[in-house]
Amino acid sequence: MKFEDARGRQFNFDTAPRRIVSLVPSITETLFAFGLEHEIVGATDYCVHPEDRLARVPRVGGTKNVRVDEVAALEPDLVIANREENRRRNVEALEARGLRVFVTYVRTLAEAVRDLGTLGRIVRRHAEAAAIARELDAALGEVGGGPAPRVLALIWKKPWMTLNCDTFAHDMIVASGGQNAFADADTRYPRISEAEMAAADPEVILLPTEPYAFCETERRELGSLDCPAARSRRIHVGEGELLSWYGPRMPRALRTFSRLFRG
Repeated sequence: MKFEDARGRQFNFDTAPRRIVSLVPSITETLFAFGLEHEIVGATDYCVHPEDRLARVPRVGGTKNVRVDEVAALEPDLVIANREENRRRNVEALEARGLRVFVTYVRTLAEAVRDLGTLGRIVRRHAEAAAIARELDAALGEVGGGPAPRVLALIWKKPWMTLNCDTFAHDMIVASGGQNAFADADTRYPRISEAEMAAADPEVILLPTEPYAFCETERRELGSLDCPAARSRRIHVGEGELLSWYGPRMPRALRTFSRLFRG
């Protein structure tokens, strides 16, 4: 069976991979959801879900600083990487060792469903991938309705950073019934000031707990902004993975954000 990755490279998977290293936290969670606990032989330090089942899995460094020698020593027959999360030089170094690296890249829910379907076929878990897609369709049928509030989703502090329309988190916001206040920004992850936040007039502010660990400190700090979200106290600290991870948590993410956006 032939499959194409995000770089346009073709791979043959005549048999299901038996030793998989995942360099993508959301894909690690997905592989466990597929029932591949025994096939996962390596993961990054940031692969934290499902926590109770990852204890036995060797760690091979961060998503940006993969320890190539340790990955090679695990003798995987498949390494899964992501164009945004992993550095190109690490991918190339792994391939120079003769390892098969399948690179993913997801910016929309539709692309996520497509990639999950591809991954499901590669690892021979078609039914599990299809089940996630069906649950996502059900969730999409439940969300939305009513006015779409302007949403400011922050991803970093010092400097403050948000995201534009060319991101998975943007599509999650829109699919859940919101409008991304910085959808038209020139860069994918623009740096913004508090004055620019207020000028965007957000009605809801999201403070996800990853990649930056936002907490009550930032919620109180932004409570002084001159914008509808601050005046109505619609500034929410929440589970960061819901905004940026694709995989089995997508249906819950849609329902969670839909409730927040509807007030």
